[in-house]
This record gives sequence, structure tokens and C-alpha cells, in this order.
Amino acid sequence: MMSSDEIRERYLSFFEERGHRRIPSASLVPSAHDPSALLTVAGMHPLKPYFLGQEKPPALRLTSCQKVFRTVDIDNVGNTARHLTFFEMLGNFSFGDYFKHEAIALAWELSREVFGFSDEDIWVTVFEGDQGLGLGPDEEAIARWRELGVAPERIVRCPRSENFWQAGPSGPCGPCSELYIDRGVEHGAPEDLPGGENERFLEYWNLVFMQYDQQPASNGASPVLKPLPENNIDTGLGLNRMAAILQGKESVFETDQFQPLIDLGEELSGRRYREDFATDRAMRILADHSRAMTFLVADGVVPSNEDRGYVLRRVMRRAIQQGRALELEPGFLNRYAERVGELMGGAYPELIENGEAIEMWLAAEEEGFGRTLAQGMATLATHIDQARSSDSETIPADEVFRLHDTYGFPYEMTSELLAEQGLSIEGDFESLMEQQRARGRAGARVGSSGNTSGNSTEAAQERALAGSFAGESGFTSTFTGYETEEQQTTVGAVQSVSANGGGEGRYLVKLAESPFYAAGGGQVADAGTIECEDGDCRARVEDVFRLGDDQALAVVVEQGTLAPGEAVVARVDRVARHATECSHTATHLLQAALREVVGSHVRQAGSYVGPDKLRFDFSHGQGLSAQELRVVEDRVNGWISLNDPVRAITTTLDEARSLGAMALFGEKYGDVVRMVQIGDGHYSRELCGGTHVRSTAEIGPFRILSETSSSANVRRIEAVTGPAAVELLREHDRLLGEIAAQLRTRPEDAPGAVQRLSEERKQLEKKIKEGGVRDGSAGQADVEGLAARAEEIDGAQVLTAAVEVPDAKALLDVVDRLKGRLEDAAILLGTAADGRVHLVASVAPALVERGVRAGAVVKAAAQVVGGGGGGRDTMAQAGGRDPEKLAEAIDAARAAIESALAG
Repeated sequence: MMSSDEIRERYLSFFEERGHRRIPSASLVPSAHDPSALLTVAGMHPLKPYFLGQEKPPALRLTSCQKVFRTVDIDNVGNTARHLTFFEMLGNFSFGDYFKHEAIALAWELSREVFGFSDEDIWVTVFEGDQGLGLGPDEEAIARWRELGVAPERIVRCPRSENFWQAGPSGPCGPCSELYIDRGVEHGAPEDLPGGENERFLEYWNLVFMQYDQQPASNGASPVLKPLPENNIDTGLGLNRMAAILQGKESVFETDQFQPLIDLGEELSGRRYREDFATDRAMRILADHSRAMTFLVADGVVPSNEDRGYVLRRVMRRAIQQGRALELEPGFLNRYAERVGELMGGAYPELIENGEAIEMWLAAEEEGFGRTLAQGMATLATHIDQARSSDSETIPADEVFRLHDTYGFPYEMTSELLAEQGLSIEGDFESLMEQQRARGRAGARVGSSGNTSGNSTEAAQERALAGSFAGESGFTSTFTGYETEEQQTTVGAVQSVSANGGGEGRYLVKLAESPFYAAGGGQVADAGTIECEDGDCRARVEDVFRLGDDQALAVVVEQGTLAPGEAVVARVDRVARHATECSHTATHLLQAALREVVGSHVRQAGSYVGPDKLRFDFSHGQGLSAQELRVVEDRVNGWISLNDPVRAITTTLDEARSLGAMALFGEKYGDVVRMVQIGDGHYSRELCGGTHVRSTAEIGPFRILSETSSSANVRRIEAVTGPAAVELLREHDRLLGEIAAQLRTRPEDAPGAVQRLSEERKQLEKKIKEGGVRDGSAGQADVEGLAARAEEIDGAQVLTAAVEVPDAKALLDVVDRLKGRLEDAAILLGTAADGRVHLVASVAPALVERGVRAGAVVKAAAQVVGGGGGGRDTMAQAGGRDPEKLAEAIDAARAAIESALAG
């Protein structure tokens, strides 16, 4: 029996021996320059720039085993024997080298001589032609299969829908030929054919012949196909499908990569696979989804409510729900992840290297969602019962949204659970989500201190124009900015953009050699000037567009005219460049310090590196304490004071990885990379194309301005360096001096003076309370005792409690006083008085930005006690009719807060 590891190695070795370069799997996170998909969805996906002619491939023949993730079949995972979200795709590729003749021969040879298939068991499909495309049958492919000995009856012609590949309405496309294995008539019927809906024939390899460029149709006409300058080959063979065939298994879940995960499910649950459909389905989901989440986290994805983070969260929560259905003990996700690492860590070392991050994120999500899952399931059961009692076949979308908002139930999971009960969702869930996003955006704008640009559309148009301009120029600018900040060069091309949204005298310029750094990797573009050598012209450089390995400058001509062939001197703004370099090197030090202090799971999730400040987003599930921030800041300043050299080293990608160099997730690297090493590299090595200081002491002081939440499970630090940090410290000194003057003391004694004033205030408040001032109430809550009961959850203070006060006004007064004692807190208090329940929720603005809203919290509690209410995001009130359920309502509010913080 051939193992999955053997299948992978034999395939890759086969093509290596035939002139293909073996390349490693790219990340599941596509390149930042490819916004077409959230995750890598095909073996050829990372190679798109080569197929489109945007980049030169490292070799004309490549072969790979690519990690792939597809959500399209997620609802079928567990229901069938073959559907998966995460799988491996083997492929061989040719860029203008061989075409159909050799691609078909290679597939035939490997199928027979490596995989051992008999000639009679291999069937193939070919493109039958399409009148709308103006194409006849793929006679070239048919003839080649015939030459190799495939009988005519085993060559099946299929329509465009089955055997013509295209990425979209325009672009590269072409016919394809698919290979099938005939499992025998006992698996179907004598009349079954490949390409049909049957179990007799299993497709195992797809050969795509890219030979046309499809131009979009206009006015209802058929699309126009033009031959590509070079014919390309893209093939895909699913490793897990092949393993099922070669290992003689009816299901991929019984192959060597999956059976140990099924065995683990049996071990943890005490149940048997094949016991019943519900058990089989749950174990299959856990097996597939545990592989998916482990690989996604290893590639830098963290759970959130947006984009690929939401895909991960959906997979994780679906697995958690199935684990609870099997009554698995808490901690089961990491048991599965450990088994995945044992099975696949040899082929994918990132599973081992990122073991700490995998363990942390899986444990956090299982614990966080586990806290709200039971209450959410109970609420869903109530809605199902209500629907059945009213003979309804639907659940309103607003209730589904409330499950999502309060208990963290993904829409898809709720839909799936309802479908199991024969119910569906009625209403527009997405519009409710968009309303929530709009509220979030409005809140973010209120709290934002940054400027928003009103000309983003114009900037995008100018970038697109720059791309066309650079492509038409016929040459590539040589970047010299690592070596010099002043370059004698020649203007290679000029184009006015004033008519395209730019200002007066605005142009795109390409230089033969350019010292200007193009924006990339978080670092802003250089500014500067271009001056004619004879002094007759001058232009101000306002932006630098990165266009693959090329660049184009956006300039404003201030004097004379720029013309192609003009000899010029290009000068970078040295002050701004050096300040930016200080920020960039400090960012590397900051990441190193965070990984040392907080944990090795910390990974960069975004950055801004400019002359004014640096911003660093990183994966972490909770806010840093004041002590942690102090240690991080001290660590960075300590490294700065060492005056360690900062060196950019050109090396191979494999060598950089072996040295432990940090890489950006989703960034595509070639075989040769630029590695920035600080000191001897023991604390900082990163793959980086940016500009840096020559030694750490050039950075000057480093000062953290703030640490906040950027998004779910992503934190953000903003900091300043050098002159900006010095100016900040001077401003702090000035403010301290003013405070000391107001207190009539020395600056160094000001903290003590403030402390004494605070103690005096507390004593006065105590005297007032002892004096019997109770606002007419019959009792008063212990505010200090309540404040002491607040817990820190995900970096926020949370207090939910029932108190004894006479009415809603007194309850509101207690909440107001608690707000003065708890910083960045979410508070929900309830009281029972005169047969009714009163509820008040208060949420700090910082937590509103993280998704906690007082209205949603108080509504979750009010539903339990049979009432309702509402208010603002920061303050809301509600009432109810069932005082006996007050404790349950408090628990529901807490669950809502925890779910929002986890999301």
C-alpha cells in the first residue's frame, strides 16, 4: 500500500527527473498583491503572476504539492466520503515550454508506471467543442491519447461546462483533459461514463491546456478567443483522492492521513465510527476541520469576524459544536492539532515551528465559544420549538442575527443546524450585519485621530494608470536607493496625469535609475526632488508606485518641463528617509521584544512605517498590561543602546529560514531574498525589502504611545523614535511642570501630591455616605465591593451582578459610580423590586470599538426575564416581568459580553 507521503514524493520526484524544478508549497494566505481570494484555492493559485506574464518564473518547468483551502464544499464535509476543506494538490506546470503532446504523455506514464494503473482502467475526457466559443473538438488531445494506446471508447467528449477552464469572463483559458479510474461496473452501471454523476468513475487528474486569451463579450455577442503568445500547462492531482484509490478505501477519511484522526475521535468519545450517521458525520467534520484550522493558524491566520479570520472561526466553531455533540472533554481541539502535527509535521515543518501559536489560538477559541455555546443552543432550541408550535418552517433573520451577535454563532452554523430540523431562515441577515458594520465604522470614526483621505478613488485610478504607463515604457527602472540617496540618471518616460484626476502640472515619470523607495512592506514611499543637470527644470516627488520589480514616480513639476532623455539628478529627502529608517528598524526590534515578552505566537499582522511614527499590528488575544508594555519598551531601548550593526544580507530563502528569519505571512519570496539582521542575529532576523539605519543607536529613544485593539485577536502598538520621541518626552516634562505648579510642589513630588488629594476625596465621600445621604433610597449598594468583583476578560474589565436597590434610578446611580472606579469596563447590573426586574448596562467607548454594545448586552438579559429595552452603545436600560430569572439573565449578559470580546 502506498502511503500519502510516498504518493507526494513519487509524484514530485517523477517530474524532477524530467526537468521540473520542485518548489515548496506557498502559504494558505495568498500574496498581499493578490486580492482575488482570501485563501489559496488551487495548486496554480500562487503561480498566477507567471501564467499572466506579470513575473518571470524561476524555471520554465515547475512541480509542487500545494496546500489548498476551499470553503465552497464546507456544508458537505462530513455528509459525504470525499468532501474536504483542506487538502493537498499535486501539480506540474509549464510556461511556454511543453504543451499537450508532452503533458498527456507524462500523465499517462506516471499513471501506469508509478501508480500502477492498468491501461484498461484509465479513461479520459476531452473538450467536445463549443459553438459559442467558435471551437471544435480538441482533436490534438484526442489524437495524442490515441497515439498512446487509449481505446476510442475510453476517450469521452464532454461539453464546455466540464472540460473548458477559465478563471473568469476574461483572461487565459483553454480546454482540459481529465483522467479517471474505472472502479468497476459493481460500483455503478454498464452505461456509466466519466463526467457523469456516478460512483464508478473517479476523476484523479486534470490537465489544463492554456492556449487562449478570452476577451469579454459586448452587446450580447459571444466572447472572442485569441491565441496566447505562449501555451502553458497547469495540472492538478488531489493527493487525498489518489490515496483513497491506491489504498483501496471507499472514503478519504479511511486513508492514512485521516484514519488516526478518526481513531482519536473514537478514543475521546467512547463511540465507534460507522456506529450511526450522526457519529460518522461529527468525526469526519472534526478530522477535516482540525487539519484545516491547524494549517491556517500555522500560516498566520487568527480567528476573527472578518475575511479569512472569519473562515477560520467558522471552521473552529463548527468543530467545537460537533465535539460537544460527541460529549468530548474540553481541550479536544488541541488533541486533534497534536495528532495533525504528528501526521504531517515532517512534510510541513511550520506545524511544529508554530506549535505554541496553534495551541494558544485553538485553546482560546474553544474556551471562549464553549462558554456561550450551551446558552446559544438553548436559545436556538427555543426558537425551533416556537416555530414548530406555530407551524412555521422558518426562523426570523433578526433572531439568527441575535444568536450571532450575542452568542457568536456563525450564520452558516445556525443555518446548518436549522436545516437538520427542516427549517430555514426568513429575512435578510446580511442587511442586519451591514447595519452593525456601519455602526462600528461610525464609532471608529468618532474615536479616530487620523486623517481620512477623500481622494482614494483618484489615487487608485492614478496607480492603475501608473501600471499601464510602466508597462508601455519598454524598460524597468533600476532601484539604487539601498546604496545612495542622490542619483545622476536619465528621464526614461513622462506622462501627464492632470486630465486623469491629478492636479495642475502632475506627471508620471520613469527614471533609468531611481533612488526613491516605492511604498511596500508597510514602509511609506520616499519624497524628494528631480532636477535637470542644467538647472532648467525641477519637480517634486510626491509618490512612488511599486509595480512588481518596477516603479513609477508621481511628481509635480515646479519649474520648466521634464522630457524623455533629460539628464537629471534625483535626490531623496534625507531627513524624512532617515526618520523612516529609524521607525523601520525599531519595528523589527519591537517584534523581537514582543515575541520575547508575550510569546512566540506573536506575528506581524500589518504595519505603518513612516517618518512621523510607527504602527505595528500583531496577533495576540488580549491587551498587554502596563508592566508588559514597560518591559517591551525597555527591551527595545536596551537593544538600541548596544549600538549593534544593522546589515542587509542577500541569501537563499532556505538559508534564511534555517537561520530563523521571520517572514511576512502571505508575502511571496523568490529563491534569493534580502534578510535584515541586527547584531549577530540572535534576537532579530527578518526578510525585508525596506530601508534601515546602519546601527541601532541611530534610532535614538523609543517610546510607546498606545496599545489598543486593531481587530479581533489583533493588537496594535503605536510608537515614536528619535526626534519625535524626544519632542514627546519634552511635552511630558512640560505637562508635569504645569501640574506641579498647580499643586504648588516640585515636579518629582507631583505624584505624591495627587495621591494625597485622591485619598482626601475618598475620605470626604465616605463621610457623606456615613452622614445618611441616600437619595431617598431604603438601601445602598456596596460600590467598592462591587468594583472589587470585576474580572479581566480579554483585556477588559467585566462586571455583571445582581444588587439590592429600591428602583431603576438607584440602579443607574450605582452604575454611574462604578464607571468612575473601573477603567475600560463593561458593566451589567440588575435588581428585582416591586415584582419587576430592572437592568442597566454600561460599556466604555474603547470596548464599543471592539464590538461590545450596551444595547445588545441589556437585550440579551431582558429576553430571559420576559422584557425588553434599549439605548445607546455605551449605556442602555431594560425591564422584565420575571424576577425569579434574574440570575439567569445576569449569566446571559455575561455570555454576550464574553462573546463580543472574543469576536
